[in-house]
Amino acid sequence: MLKIIIEKVSRSENFQLPKYHSENSSGLDLVADIKDPVHLKQNEIFLVPTGIKLKIPRGYEGQVRPRSGLALNHGITILNSPGTIDSDYRGEIKIILINHFSKIFVIKPNLRIGQIVFAPIVKIQFQLDDINIF
Repeated sequence: MLKIIIEKVSRSENFQLPKYHSENSSGLDLVADIKDPVHLKQNEIFLVPTGIKLKIPRGYEGQVRPRSGLALNHGITILNSPGTIDSDYRGEIKIILINHFSKIFVIKPNLRIGQIVFAPIVKIQFQLDDINIF
C-alpha cells in the first residue's frame, strides 16, 4: 500500500481527512474546507480549498476528478479535469469548480467536491522517426 504524508492546513473546525466512500472506491473523497457556504451561479468558477497538502512520493501523481453525482444532478464539475498533482507540488490542494446549470449551487462546508486517485507515472523519451510512416 502506498503511504502518502498529509499536512493539515485547514481553516475548519470540522476538518476531515480524505477517505474512501466505500470499500471498492478507487478515489478518496476531497471536501470543501470553507467556513461559510458559497453560492455558485451559472457558469461561475470558484477555487475551493481542501485544507490539505500532500507529499506524494516520486514516481506517482495525484489525479483530481469530478464526482459523477454532482455533475449529473447539479451540473457541477472540475474545470481542469483531471487535475494533476505532481510529486514535487507542496501547496494546498484546491479544486476549480464550475456550475454548468442555470440554478445556483451552494457549496457547503465539508461537501464532497471531488476525488483524488493516485497512479504511478511513466517517464518517456521521444525518439524522432527518420522514416515518415504517417
